Amino acid sequence: MFLPKYIAFLLIGLSLISCYEQKRDCDRFKEGTFEYQSFLNGEIATSKFVRTNTIEIDYFQNKADTSSIRWVNNCECILKNLNPKKRSEEKPLHIKILTTKNNSYTFEYGLVGASKKAKGTATKIN
Repeated sequence: MFLPKYIAFLLIGLSLISCYEQKRDCDRFKEGTFEYQSFLNGEIATSKFVRTNTIEIDYFQNKADTSSIRWVNNCECILKNLNPKKRSEEKPLHIKILTTKNNSYTFEYGLVGASKKAKGTATKIN
């Protein structure tokens, strides 16, 4: 008799956990100045970007790139490079904010239509 009750409680607990979705406050990250760190050639590289409601300017290795930004919903946007220098820079980038904290957010990103995604964390510095 003990085992069926235990299994029932376990199943209820698992179903509640699987329904839990972490609250995201994406509105706080639609505009501002941010930093993002990534590994490049075995070293940590820091880039900075400034985002307004309509554009994002990325600063990396003394170069600036400007992209238009279109918000699909509160937590997802599409970036399109306004001045692509290579064919590979012409494809738009899909960004989805997964979680938010006080001054940072975790996101996944990839080319629109591509199944391969990467993850990162951006920190709002202003």
